[in-house]
Amino acid sequence: MPRLALAALAFATTAAFAADPPQFSLTIEGHKFTPDRIEVPAGQKVKFVIENRDDTAEEFDSGDLRTEKVIPPKTKGTVYIGPLKPGEYKFIGEFHAQTAHGVVVAK
Repeated sequence: MPRLALAALAFATTAAFAADPPQFSLTIEGHKFTPDRIEVPAGQKVKFVIENRDDTAEEFDSGDLRTEKVIPPKTKGTVYIGPLKPGEYKFIGEFHAQTAHGVVVAK
């Protein structure tokens, strides 16, 4: 393979890894989100990895973030959000809204 092609491949691979969005972890346990307040960078797409430790499903739901995702019991799910303008964005666990709620703060 010519050197130029190898250099282009190396650059493309590096750029792909550099473009990965920041990742944040959420846990659902006892029908509550932990943490229930997450600060994320404004103006960037971010990735949430949500682990549901409960024995029942939960739905990560947010009208503010325009997203919803059912996380089956004892599994993990991934949600991408943003880029967000600075501000606060509420989310709930649709199936246990009385206890499962939180806020994303974009700064």
